Amino acid sequence: MIIGKKKRPLRIGLSARIFHPQAGARGLQSKSLQYLEQSVAHWVMSRDVMVFMIPSVNCDGQVYRSNIRLSDYAEYLDGLVLQGGEDIAPECYGEPPLHLHGVCDRVRDAYEMELLHEFIESGKAVLGICRGAQLINVALGGTLYQDISQQVEHSIVHVHEDFDRYSHEVKWDESSKSARLYPGLSGGRVVSIHHQAIKALGRGLRIEATSAEDEVIEAVRLEAKSYVLGLQWHPEFHTPGSTNLLDCMPILDEFLDAAYGSRWWRPRVKKPRKNMLGAAKNMLGTAKALLRL
Repeated sequence: MIIGKKKRPLRIGLSARIFHPQAGARGLQSKSLQYLEQSVAHWVMSRDVMVFMIPSVNCDGQVYRSNIRLSDYAEYLDGLVLQGGEDIAPECYGEPPLHLHGVCDRVRDAYEMELLHEFIESGKAVLGICRGAQLINVALGGTLYQDISQQVEHSIVHVHEDFDRYSHEVKWDESSKSARLYPGLSGGRVVSIHHQAIKALGRGLRIEATSAEDEVIEAVRLEAKSYVLGLQWHPEFHTPGSTNLLDCMPILDEFLDAAYGSRWWRPRVKKPRKNMLGAAKNMLGTAKALLRL
């Protein structure tokens, strides 16, 4: 009797959050740390897939050098999740910083823009959460509101001291692919933890959902062969079975289905996404230039 080979589980990469050494600190706070938020990893793993945190690469390190590139991760893994975190430096989208709120991380900006570019070029599925959705937009040439409360008239609260217990309503664009995942529903309540938001859309992106009360963009999707979806809210904080919050498992399933499909699309196709990838490369160059300032 011949037993068939077991189908390997999906391998999903998760971008790293970066903790930078603190001046005068000792112990771990004197080191560069790369880490992930547990909830987002467990949310993805709930569908029996493997999650790998992708560290930033340093080919010119003073201590250890490596020939591994972020493109190697894009070849090996089936999909990418860009997790939340610090603000994106306004210089990445050609604006001076208004210094309203938040902290920027230019190192992470450059690292994640390159990571996004490599996964799109490899035809791999990408899901951006909160900062991740904003990074997708900026990498494709879009801009952000640096602070919703100061720059969007009649805006509602999008970040609250209750943190992951705070939510608000979003509504689907009726013609969007996301709306098709929720037949009979015009939207739902989502956990909101952001003071910035998408302003001008990046190339090839379309709006999937907006805030029901102030029209702030809450979800975007890339109109291309590659699966790229950005959610401004935090699906990993939606308790399974909650009757109050949007069930985000259909979104996770769609992302993972796209990741399965990308296993059979090996060529690093460039022509269909020439303009979009050109924009991503330009933004990556800008982010890297900022690191030298």
